[in-house]
Amino acid sequence: MEWAAQENRILLTHDVTTITKYAYDRINEGLPMPGVFEINMNSPLGDIIDDILLLSDYSFENEWEGKILYLPLKDD
Repeated sequence: MEWAAQENRILLTHDVTTITKYAYDRINEGLPMPGVFEINMNSPLGDIIDDILLLSDYSFENEWEGKILYLPLKDD
């Protein structure tokens, strides 16, 4: 997560339990956290890829700073 913050990159992960804690720790400590996208591994890969492309095309720079987003965006 430190590397992602230094490079200003959003972290994609399927490790929801561990990364969520570290992300909130960074936020609470006032450290940079450019965002985390947590992926449900039981969801179809195509849906997740579509969501990542959508977010890439329509997000503003730094929009996800300090935020955690769960993918896929919609649950069928």
